[in-house]
This record gives sequence, structure tokens and C-alpha cells, in this order.
Amino acid sequence: MLRTLLGEKPRINEGLLKEAMESMAHTLELFQRQMHVDHDPTHDYRKLYVWTQGLISSLDELEQSCFAAAHFRKKVVAGSTDDMTQAEKAEYARYVYFYKDGFIRCFAILDKVGTVLNEIFELNTSNTKAHFSYFTVLRQFDYSTQHHDLALRLIQIKDSYREPMSKLRKRRNMEIHYMNSEMHDDLWQLHQTLQGKVKLEDLDQHVHEMRQGVDMVCETLSTAYGYINQIWLKKVKKR
Repeated sequence: MLRTLLGEKPRINEGLLKEAMESMAHTLELFQRQMHVDHDPTHDYRKLYVWTQGLISSLDELEQSCFAAAHFRKKVVAGSTDDMTQAEKAEYARYVYFYKDGFIRCFAILDKVGTVLNEIFELNTSNTKAHFSYFTVLRQFDYSTQHHDLALRLIQIKDSYREPMSKLRKRRNMEIHYMNSEMHDDLWQLHQTLQGKVKLEDLDQHVHEMRQGVDMVCETLSTAYGYINQIWLKKVKKR
């Protein structure tokens, strides 16, 4: 959608994004077959089906936000907002909007994945923490030896993206819980300069970290749903 609005060609899924989308699409097929077989009297499969559909939409929206942030970043040339024209300030504002939307979506998707994993593998994370995050669910896997392989792989993914995700998480927390994240940067910068001009942070680095965040989410989704698909097919073969 955003690519069309920005005059770009429609996206062709590839790489990690394609793997994640295909893994979830396969799961939807499995849920659909199961609902056809036993009519899902308790609506458990229907709930997981809807949640997975939501994750597919959320991942699509995250990728679009990342793309749009990178698109508008290219239009920002000045090193300070004071040196921008009105037109460039408008482009910078669009970049900030999609950048913030992106890093908020990263963690929102992960938390949704945590909810799915908690439900399917009956981890009972709510007994530990009423309002739990994806990372709380990962810790909960320590109490379940049955799915150790999945837990180990998800933890490896988390650790491999530790640095960029830590930066994105800090900005997400500031944006949601404390204050506007770029305002925090501006206040810090004003303390460092006598001229009062606020130098922009490294926007290319921010976009790079955002892309790494998208990759982390994609790897997490493809790993989690790939595992779900494997154990589901094993169950079917045993029947």
C-alpha cells in the first residue's frame, strides 16, 4: 500500500520476510484443515487462526513502515532541523513518523508471538506475570523441557540481535512510557552546544537498526511457526 502511495512498485516478498510469511501461511492451512476435521467445537483453532492472520498483517505493516522511513530519510540532507527548509522539515517529520511506528510495531509483534507460543505450548506465563511480553515467554520456556529446541533457537535469535534491539527497545520505552524520543535527543544535544542548534543523530544508523529489527522479527516468526508446523504434521501422522 505505502509503496503505491510513494510511487514505487509493489513489494515482492523475498529472503527472511518471505520465509516468515510462508511459514505462517502454512500454519493457516493446517489450522483450516483441523477446523474442517473436528469442526473446532471450543474455537481454539479458530482463535489461533485469527491471531496468525493478524500477525501476517502486522508483519506486512512493519515492513512497510521500515520501507517508508528509509524512503523519507533519503530526502533529509541538512544536519540540523534549524538548517532545514520547510519542505525538508516536512520530509523529516514523515521519516520520524514511520521510524517511530516501525520500532513500536517490532515489539508489538513480538509480544503477539509470545501470546501465540504461550497458548499453543500451554506455558501458563500469566501465572508468573499477568501482562507478559515475548521475552517473559522466552524465560518461561525454562520450565518446559518438551520444546527445548525451539526455545534454544529463539534465544539464539534474540542474542544475535541484542545490540540493535536494545537500542530500539530503549526508544520504544521512551516513546511510550516517558517522553517523546527525539525530544530526549534534542535536550541532550542542547546541553552539548553553545549555538543552540540541534544536530541530527545518525539517521542512516537508525534505519539500519530498524531493518535489523525487522529481520529479527522475521527470523523469530519463521522459526516459531516452522516449529509449530513440524509438530503439527507429526501429530497428524501419528493418527
